[in-house]
Amino acid sequence: MNLESPKASVQKSAQYMFDQLTDVKNFEKLMPDNISKFEVTGEDSFIFGLKGMPEIKLKMKDKIAPTKIVLGAASDKLPFSLTANITPTSDDSSDVQLFFEGEFNAMMAMMVKGPISKFIETLSGNMHKL
Repeated sequence: MNLESPKASVQKSAQYMFDQLTDVKNFEKLMPDNISKFEVTGEDSFIFGLKGMPEIKLKMKDKIAPTKIVLGAASDKLPFSLTANITPTSDDSSDVQLFFEGEFNAMMAMMVKGPISKFIETLSGNMHKL
C-alpha cells in the first residue's frame, strides 16, 4: 500500500527542515489533535498513539541530507515506512512531501488506508509548526 501526502510548502530552508525532522522529538509538533500518547524512546525513535488506534513505534532508518528522511516501524509485525522528501524551492523555502509504504493484507489495508491517509495529511499540514 502506497500513500502520499499533499506537498507542504514551508518558508524554511531544506537544511532547516531536514534538521528539524531528524530530531524525533519534533514529530510531537506535527501530530494531530487526537494524539493520546507521544514518547521519545531514544535518539532516533519514538512511540505515538492516536485515540482508537494501537500505539506505533517509529525508528529512524535512513537520512540523506538535506533531502530525505526515512522512518520505519520498529516492529516487524506491521512492516511500513514513512519517508519525507524535502525539495528546496529557494534559499529560504522548501516543499516537504510524505510517502507511506506498507505491506498489509487486503483486509488490513482496507481498514487502515483512510486513517493513515488522514494522518499523513495532518503531519504534512503541520510542517509550518517546525
